[in-house]
Order: sequence, then C-alpha cells, then structure tokens
Amino acid sequence: MVKIGNLEIGEFPMLLAPMEDVSDPPFRAVCKENGADLMYTEFISSEGLIRDAAKSVQKLDIFEYERPIGIQIFGNEIESMREAAAIAEAAGPDILDINYGCPVHKVACKGAGAGILLDIDKMVSMTAEIVKAVKIPVTVKTRLGWSHDTIRIVEVAERLQDVGIQAISIHARTRQQMYKGEADWSYLNQVKANPRLHIPVFGNGDIDSPEKALEYKQKYDVDGMMIGRASIGYPWIFNEIKHYLETGEKLPGPDMEERIRVTKKHLEFSVKWKGEKLGILEMRRHYTNYFRGMPNFKPYRTQMVTVESLAEVQGILDEVGSVYADYQF
Repeated sequence: MVKIGNLEIGEFPMLLAPMEDVSDPPFRAVCKENGADLMYTEFISSEGLIRDAAKSVQKLDIFEYERPIGIQIFGNEIESMREAAAIAEAAGPDILDINYGCPVHKVACKGAGAGILLDIDKMVSMTAEIVKAVKIPVTVKTRLGWSHDTIRIVEVAERLQDVGIQAISIHARTRQQMYKGEADWSYLNQVKANPRLHIPVFGNGDIDSPEKALEYKQKYDVDGMMIGRASIGYPWIFNEIKHYLETGEKLPGPDMEERIRVTKKHLEFSVKWKGEKLGILEMRRHYTNYFRGMPNFKPYRTQMVTVESLAEVQGILDEVGSVYADYQF
C-alpha cells in the first residue's frame, strides 16, 4: 500500500495532475467518479493567496467526496510561500503540494515553478520552510531539470526528502522541452534506485493508454502514475488503466450515452460552482475533447461555444446524443 505520511492511497495509485484552467472542482468530480485515487487543485499563486485575490482564494474550494485531495501552491519568495502554505492548510486539504514544475514563461522565468530548478539550494530551503509551516504532509511536483545539461533529479529528490517531503511526482521532461518530445522515464529509474530514497515516486508524462501504463510500470519501478493531459475530455482513463493493470483486460470505452452523461455532469457542476455565465464560458474548452474524433461534429461544437444558457447547451447535448446514439468510438 502506497502511503504519503499516514495517508493510504492504493497499491499503485493513479493521480490527477494539477493543471491550470483544467483541474477545478467540476473536472475533479468526473475524474474522482472514474477512478482517480489522489487529486490536486489547479496551482495557486502564493502572492494571490496572501493578497486574498478572489481567483486564488476560490481555487481553495475542496469537497469531502474528493478526498484525499491536495492543494498545490507556487511562488518564488520563501516567506510568501510559507504564508500561503498556512492559508492553504486552513482550507482543510489532506496534502500540500509545491509546484516546482510549471514551465510556462510567466511563471518559470520569474523563478517559480520549474524556474527554481536553476537554484536547487533555494528549492531545498523553500521546501524546508514550507514543511515547518504546516502539519499536513508536503509533496512536490517537479521536472527533471531546467535543461538536459542541468538534470540533477536524483540529488534533488534525496535532498527534498531530507528536508521532509513525503512524496515526489516527476514530469519526465525538462523545462526546456515544455510538453514537446518524448518524456524520458529512465531518470525515474535512477531516482528509485537511490538506496537512500524511501518516499513514493510518481511518474508523469506521456501516459495515455492502459498498455503504456503497464509497460512503464514494469520498466521504471515507480510507485504510481500521475495523469494530466490524457484525462482532459477522457476521465475514464483512470479506471481503464487500473482495470488493465489488475486483470490484463481492456475495459470497453465510454459509449455516446456515457459521454453525454459525464459532459452534462461536468457542465452542471461548472455552472453551480462558477455561476451560469462563467461556468458555461469555461466549459467551452472541454467539448472538443469529450467528442474527439466524431465526424461532422464541428457544427454542434460551434453551437455549444456560442449559446449562453445552461438549457441551450443541455439541449444541444441531447441532440448530439440522439444523432450519434449508435456511433462507435
């Protein structure tokens, strides 16, 4: 049984990666329903929390059915991160996660996210202060390094463990790669082979099918996997991977009725949590993913991203469900 501190999360857990503008409560709800063992919030700015910025504070919303749930914070100032950690802990998560992996320019080039990989000593010092600031387990999500020439992930994992983190998730790319090229999980093998390391190591990057999950599980010796982009529009991937790892059999993919049901659940929660106007607006990015590959779907998508009421979107989804009722994905 994999444990983060005293928190048991399964024998080979599937984690939902924290993704900006994606892993909000409505999306997490459909991932939890479909087998995610541990989920994280979108990453939250430490400065935003300290200044009580509405958008940052709203991201602290968590619900009992989501547990175990982690709140993820990012920033480049140690004192601000200490304060933000305490604020996040007060929201009642099971875990506090530190984002040392975000590669986007506006974050990394200010020394936060993956930017801190250019200053490992500061990364370790910041982590130590955050661990001291909270009573719940602290975990880290990071990348292999800033560039291929600066990869020190074996050292980083050990040093972060030594200052108190309880687990580490590693996206097997450098910051320089962004999301391009192939993730190199061989470095995770090196992390796991370190005899001094005893915390769980979760692999992230390119896991998009049950077959690949099994291959990487057998090859790289990780303790679990974190799924990000492959879950967008396809939350069923968590249960599909878990079933395949347990039985060697592939579950049938979701049919049209199931896709409509989950899309509606996601939409309705989005409206409930954000209000009708914003909830509908922010769901628009998801429709293409839920119905990827369907022929002649563009007119329906165009309608869904232009109408402005919940009832209208629901009506279009009902029509899609009827027209494509027998469609085989």
